[in-house]
Amino acid sequence: MKKLVMVCGVAAMLLCSATMALASGTIKIGGLFSVTGPASFLGEPEKKTLEMLVADLNAKGGINGQKLEAVIYDTTGDATKAVQLATKLIKNDKVVAIIGPSTTGESMAVLALTEKEKIPLVSCAAGIKITEPAKDRKFTFKTPANDHVAVEKILQYAAKVKQKNLAILTVTDGFGASGREQLKVSAAQKGFKIVADETYGPKDTDMTPQLTKIRSSKADAIICWGTNPGPAIITKNIKQLGIKTPVYMSHGVASKKYIELASPAAAEGIMLPAGKLAIYDVLPKNDPQQKLLREYDAAYKKAHGVEASTFGGYAYDGFLLVTNAIKTKGASPAQIRDGLEQTKKLVSVSGVFTMSAADHNGLDLSAFEMVKIHKGDWSILK
Repeated sequence: MKKLVMVCGVAAMLLCSATMALASGTIKIGGLFSVTGPASFLGEPEKKTLEMLVADLNAKGGINGQKLEAVIYDTTGDATKAVQLATKLIKNDKVVAIIGPSTTGESMAVLALTEKEKIPLVSCAAGIKITEPAKDRKFTFKTPANDHVAVEKILQYAAKVKQKNLAILTVTDGFGASGREQLKVSAAQKGFKIVADETYGPKDTDMTPQLTKIRSSKADAIICWGTNPGPAIITKNIKQLGIKTPVYMSHGVASKKYIELASPAAAEGIMLPAGKLAIYDVLPKNDPQQKLLREYDAAYKKAHGVEASTFGGYAYDGFLLVTNAIKTKGASPAQIRDGLEQTKKLVSVSGVFTMSAADHNGLDLSAFEMVKIHKGDWSILK
C-alpha cells in the first residue's frame, strides 16, 4: 500500500511538473510578411503590428501564464520564398500557427503546405479563393474581407448613382485576377454592362494605352483593381489624360500611402470601399469597432510615429483571432483551427468576425464603408 501511495505521489508530482512546464512555456506563432519589395506597404505595417501586439500581450502576462513568441520572416513578396519560409517555420521553428502571407499569390502557394501539415494559416490577403471552398481549406483562414464583398459595395453605390456601363482595369496577379472574376460575375448578375475590360502587369509603369481605350468606351465609371504602385500610376495617368469619368479603386489601396504615391491632387475624388480604420474618427461612438480602432491607431503612432494602416490591421486581426482561439480552445494546431472556425462576434480592425465550417473569413458588407478622397484625406461617401 505504501508503494502504491508513493507511486501515485510521484505520478502526481510528474503531472504537476509537466503542467507547470507547459504553463510557463512559450507558444510560437509564425509571421510571413512582404516586409521589403514591391508589397512592402503591406508587409511592413503587418510585421510592426504583430511585434507590437506580442510585446504588449507578454507584458501583461501572456496567455494563461504562457508567453507568446512571433517568429517573423520577410518573403519579399515572392511566392517561392514564402513556401520555403513556411516550411522553415513548421519544420524548424515548430510554430503552432502562421499569420500571413501578405499577398494572394503567396497565400495560394503556401496553403498547400499548411493544409498538408495541418498548421492553421491566417492569411492577410483578400483573394476569395484563399479560403473557398472552406471544405477544402480546413486549416486556412483570412482576415481581409472577401473581394466579392468589396465588389458588392462598389456596385451598390454605382447602382445608386445610375452608373450602368462600367470599364474595368485589373492587375494580372492573384489579387487582380480574383477581383476581375468577381467584378465580371457580379456585374452580370446585377444588370451592369462591362464596356471595357483591360489589364496591366504588376511592374508596368504606364497605363495610358489601356486608359485611352477605356476613354473611348464611354463608360459611366472606371473600376481599377490592384495594389500599389499600379493604382497610383493609373491615378496619375488619368489626371494626365484629363479623364473626367468617375473612378473607383479597390480596397487594396485603402491607406494614406496610396494618396501619397498618387498625389492628393490626382487622387481627388477617387472612391473606394475601405475598412473603418481609415475613417474611425467620424464613426458614431456606438459603432462596435470605434474604440478598438482608436486604441490601435494611438498605440501604433506611439510606437512608430505614423498612423496605423488597414494593412497592418490585417495582422492585428490575425493576432486577435489566433490568441482568442488559444484562449478558448488550446494551443495545439488542431485546437487553434477549431477555435478559429468557431469564432463568434469577435470585434477587430477589419470588422466583426463570425466564422463557421462554411466561412473561413467571417466578414460581411458591414466591414466596409464607401469613402471618397477629398483634400488628401478620406470622407464617407453619402
